[in-house]
Amino acid sequence: MENEENKVDPKKEILSWIFYIAFVIVATWLILHFVGQRTVVDGSSMNNTLIDGDNLIVEKLSYRFGDPQRFDIIVFRPYEDSNEYYIKRIIGLPGETVRIDEDGNIYINGELLEEDYGKETIQNPGRASEEITLGEDEYFVLGDNRNNSTDSRTEKVGNVSRSSIVGKAWVRIWPLSSIGFLTHQ
Repeated sequence: MENEENKVDPKKEILSWIFYIAFVIVATWLILHFVGQRTVVDGSSMNNTLIDGDNLIVEKLSYRFGDPQRFDIIVFRPYEDSNEYYIKRIIGLPGETVRIDEDGNIYINGELLEEDYGKETIQNPGRASEEITLGEDEYFVLGDNRNNSTDSRTEKVGNVSRSSIVGKAWVRIWPLSSIGFLTHQ
C-alpha cells in the first residue's frame, strides 16, 4: 500500500515550477535593468585598455549612489533615444573647463591634466581647441586611442549628460586570457 504522505499533487508541482520560472525571469530582468549588463567593445577607440571584441560587465549601481569620477570608463548613449552605446574615459567633470592645446596637452580649469591613459599624443583637439565649459550635469570624455576615437572633441558626441550614462565598465569577462577588473583611477 502506498503512503498518502508520499503522493505528489501534480497541480501543486506544476504551479511550483511556474512560480519558480517566473521568479527567475523577474530576478534576471531586475539585475539586468538596475544592476549590470553585458556589453561588447566594438572598435579600437579604447586601445590599449580595451580592444575590439572584449566582453564587459557594466555596473549600474554606483552612479545611483554617487557621481562619476575623473578617469572612470563609462558606457553611454551618445544621442537621445539611441540604441547605440559608446565606451570612453571621463576626463572633464561638471562645471570644469576643458581645453586641448596644439601640442595635445589637456587642460582642466587652466591646469595641465596629469594622466597617461592616452595611447598617443592628441593630433586633433577638435572643438576642445577652444575652452569648453561643462554644465552642471555634463562630462567630457575621450577614448584612450586618442587619434582614433569619436568622443567629446566632436560635435557628433559633444558633452555627455549624466542622464545618458548607462554605467561604469567594471570587469572584462572575455577573452579568458584578459579576464579581470578594469582600472579606473
